[in-house]
Parts: sequence; structure tokens; C-alpha cells
Amino acid sequence: MKEFSYQRPRQVREALAAVAGNDGARFLGGGTNLVDLMKDGIETPTRLVDVRRLPLDGVLEAPGGGLVVGATTTNSDLAAHPEVRRRYAALSQAVLAGASGQLRNMATVGGNLLQRTRCGYFTDLSQPCNKRSPGSGCSAIAGEHHNHAILGWSDHCVATHPSDMSVALAAFDAVVHYETLDGTHEIPLSEFYLPVGESPQRETALPPEALITAVTLPAAAANPQSRYRKVRERASYAFATVSVAAAMDVHEGIVQGVRIALGGLASRPWRAHVAEAALRDAPATADRFRAAAEAELRAARPLRDNAYKVTLASNLIEAVLTELAHPAV
Repeated sequence: MKEFSYQRPRQVREALAAVAGNDGARFLGGGTNLVDLMKDGIETPTRLVDVRRLPLDGVLEAPGGGLVVGATTTNSDLAAHPEVRRRYAALSQAVLAGASGQLRNMATVGGNLLQRTRCGYFTDLSQPCNKRSPGSGCSAIAGEHHNHAILGWSDHCVATHPSDMSVALAAFDAVVHYETLDGTHEIPLSEFYLPVGESPQRETALPPEALITAVTLPAAAANPQSRYRKVRERASYAFATVSVAAAMDVHEGIVQGVRIALGGLASRPWRAHVAEAALRDAPATADRFRAAAEAELRAARPLRDNAYKVTLASNLIEAVLTELAHPAV
């Protein structure tokens, strides 16, 4: 690991000033991703600015309803918060599915949003990777890609986004708040993650030197009938092969409202707008759920070894929606 300086500011403006004009500076939250990348030589910051002591912790009621989650709130505190569990249950479930208790106690909400892909070629300095070294190529396309993207990928990158939390946030139309030396800003999560395109190394729309300060969960998205389900290659804590975050309102057997986001299938959380449109005002039946899932997945472009994800995702969407339509008493 290369030598670096370390600062621990107590105010947001102090933290922003510490990274201003320094391309080698990085904000440090829990460090559960960044420190690993530093050990592997993927990240080589010259300065770490520890944000854990900034006044950005906690879950508060938002004006007009909803919740505001501070960026330094730990994943454990987010998952355990009673209002998150009551109004946005899929978010709590997603966080609990994402890592061990020890990691959740350290990891922060802001850091979770910015974690990098776990593609093996990204973390292997001996292999070409456009995310790590733009223009070098994507080793996964012709190599080991059984757990890579089937939606929204490009010839430049087929890696998937690793966050469970972000999938649930996508389903709930979360908004990311950030601050720069120019002031405060916000961006919908639907616009926060960029399409992979020709520049896979640029993963978010967050401006350089910006600091995430909070995430808002809108009141309109609150729904106690929500679920997060995750399929992974082992029962212990592993990244999603496919995951589904969904919320659904059913009245007299008809779908009145539905939200679906998918994980493990693309370079960013994938909001299933096609499936949602197919389900609104339709009967809440297994046949309709499967047809909606298949409609969403027609856009899939499987690689040589990951076509199984299409069937797996379809089955998982149907299972989650069926569970929401017929909750256990």
C-alpha cells in the first residue's frame, strides 16, 4: 500500500476543502470497499479524508413525509430503524442480505452507493479492464462471465453493480443529496448511476470532489408490502446473482401500483419499468406476473455463459410478486 496522508474533519465544508484540487484525495467512510481496493493496488489515494465524524448520521423524518438517511449512517442502523422496517421493508431486507454483521457495523450509506464492481478482472492488475484502465479492453466478454450482466451492457464492460441497498433504493425512487464547495444539490437515484456506454470508468453522475450527505426516501413510495429477495451462489454473504426489490398494492385482485428493481443483471440497479407498466390495472395472477417478467427481460442480451440469468430472474420476479399478492397472515 502506498503512503498517504489522513485527515478527520468535523464539518462538511472542511471535508470538501480537504479534497479540493487534489485528484488523489478520497473520502473515507467505513472503508469496507476502499481499503480493500487500496490493498490490491486498484486505488492509490494520496490523501484520505475520513467523514465518519461529520454530522451526517441518523434517520430523520423528511418534511412532508418520507425519511432522510444521513450518509454516514451505518448499514446496521439503517436496517434496524423501525420506520425503515415499517415503511420501506425491502430496504431493510436488502441491507441485511448484503453483508455480515461486522461489515454492516462499519459500512456507511454513502459508501455503499459508491462501491465498485466485484468483477474479478477489475481487481486483477494483470488483466485488461476498461473500468480500471480505460481503453485496455474488457477481459470478461470472452473470459469468465457467468455472473456478469445481461441487461444494459456494452462492448466496453459487462460488469454488474454489487450493491443490494441500491436496488431497494431504486425501487423506492430514492433521491441522493450531495454537497460541493458551490452549494447543496440533489439527484434522483434513477439518474445517479450512469449507463455503461463507452466510459465504464465513470460510474455515477456525482461531480468530482462532491460529498454525498444524505438519501431521501419519498413518502409516496412508502409501502409496508415490499420484499427483497436475493439469489446467490452460496448461503453465506455473497453478491447477488439475481435480486429483486418490489412493492405492490393489490385491491380486489387488481394491481393498483407496483415498483420493481433488479440487481445482479446490469452495471447499475435496473428499474423494471416495462414489467411495471404491464402489471398496472391488471389481475394479480401468476400468469400476469410471469408475462410481465418476460416482457422486461426481452431486452436481455446474454453472454456465452450467463443465459441462465434470464430464467432465474423471471422466476424470481414471479415468486416475489406472488408473495406480495398473497402475504402470509
